[in-house]
Amino acid sequence: MQKNNSYRLSFAILVVILLICFFANISLGSVSIPTRDIFNSLIGSPVENESWKHIIQNYRLPKGITAIIVGSGLGISGLLMQTLFRNPLAGPFVLGISSGASLGVALVILGSSIFGGVLASLFISQWGLVLGASFGSFLVLLAVLVVSVKVRDTMAILIIGLMFASITSAIVSVLSYFGSAEQLKQYIFWGFGSLGNLSWTDLQILILLYVIGILISIRSIKSLNTLLLGENYAKSLGLNIKHSRFIIIIATSLLAGSITAFTGPIAFIGLAIPHITRQVFNTSNHTVLLPAVFFTGAIVMLICDSISQLPNSDFTLPINAITALVGAPVIIWLLVKKRKMIF
Repeated sequence: MQKNNSYRLSFAILVVILLICFFANISLGSVSIPTRDIFNSLIGSPVENESWKHIIQNYRLPKGITAIIVGSGLGISGLLMQTLFRNPLAGPFVLGISSGASLGVALVILGSSIFGGVLASLFISQWGLVLGASFGSFLVLLAVLVVSVKVRDTMAILIIGLMFASITSAIVSVLSYFGSAEQLKQYIFWGFGSLGNLSWTDLQILILLYVIGILISIRSIKSLNTLLLGENYAKSLGLNIKHSRFIIIIATSLLAGSITAFTGPIAFIGLAIPHITRQVFNTSNHTVLLPAVFFTGAIVMLICDSISQLPNSDFTLPINAITALVGAPVIIWLLVKKRKMIF
């Protein structure tokens, strides 16, 4: 009972921190906007400067929501993979989903010279990149799902996923070798990741896929807790390993694949957030871990995005660099302080 009260207090604190970080995130940017006008813009009241309202509602608000989706989605998909493979180094992209997305985008950008005129400009548009990343992720996912049905050993799926990633990386390397300097620059910028390129229409599609992935993850909580006991013991308890594995891979693919398609590959978050949450909450129970990872991932991503914006500057640092620079020292400090890894 005391532990449940402790968890409730912790979640209440996380909710407050999340709200503070979200408001701070939409308050920062190259244009300084008074706090009162930010509040008025959010609740639909008149704003002193209409351009401020446009900045808040059409740029900063979608970016803040995207940060919450990216942080929580990648954190949860990383948790699913670490539990499924019983490997602390597993992340949301171990199945080759990120590499598949990178291959799709590489084909769109670096292979655009194959298409001429209007077709080339259509493919290199924002939606062209999203569709290319989605298609690449889907192909790799399809291959992994076929393998997951035929292979009994879960670790074999992990190795096969890494092999798919190696194959796609090799194809991208070949395309890069023959690409022009301008194409390479565009591809590299996509690889930096970005939270600020989504319109409300893009965000609605991302939210739909994200919610489906979250609901499937919640449905898998019992299976995840059982898998912690080991596959043999889980089988003796009546768990259908193949079915559970299939569902977990689908949830991870929906979350990680859709996020990568719309925002580019965001490193570190999916690997580190589950570890940070385990150290803070000191539990392996997914009934607690799943919502805790949701809040922790969202908060960390909002903080990283706020840092990357360089307040009062027109420059924005690559979000991938910030997530690693901010998160890695935190992980090292937590592990040194706790002296052991909870898993």
